[in-house]
Amino acid sequence: MKVLPMKVLAVCIGRPEKLSGKSYKTGIFKTPVNTAMMVDAAGVVGDAICNAKYHGGVDQAVYIEGSLTLDWWANELGRPIEPGTFGENLVIAGLDNRAVSAGDRFQIGEVLLEVTSARIPCATFAAKMEDPTFIKRYTKAGRPGIYCRVLAGGMVTAGEAVDYQPFAGDKVTMPEMMRNFGKKLSDADSTRYLAAPVHFKLRAVLINGSGARWP
Repeated sequence: MKVLPMKVLAVCIGRPEKLSGKSYKTGIFKTPVNTAMMVDAAGVVGDAICNAKYHGGVDQAVYIEGSLTLDWWANELGRPIEPGTFGENLVIAGLDNRAVSAGDRFQIGEVLLEVTSARIPCATFAAKMEDPTFIKRYTKAGRPGIYCRVLAGGMVTAGEAVDYQPFAGDKVTMPEMMRNFGKKLSDADSTRYLAAPVHFKLRAVLINGSGARWP
């Protein structure tokens, strides 16, 4: 892809909050912060993770949205999409989610992030968006958010430059990962996925030969 100058547009964290009509709390409500934030192996320090079975963890430590993707959604939904709306930790200016692959890296100062998997929409996300059809709508759009592991921690702040480093091997893009979620992969595709540094739960599923559903 053509690499545009990238920078951190926003750093967002959430606190435990209840969704309207729901009994459980979620950390999906995220808002931008104006100070430098520490990023460690578990993600942005201070960010709420309420359902550790499906959210957070070492291979979903930081969640990224590209500004070009959020701009597309703003046009699609007919309203502004403020940073944090999709539950993301980082918004990266100049990034289109569709062009990102497993193994791509983002260097932000001393922080180094490595892409592991695509965001799979869930009922909590649909409830947050106040649209019961949003899971299907998000899936059809083919612009999933980006989960990363932290290879090197440090401080991150809005405005910092981002050095985008594409994965050198065969590509497993975010749209493909979402499209193949829950499907049995061919041997060739399984081999290609396993050659990339994909989410450890997906890797285990593929090694066990039980299809591409995770976690």
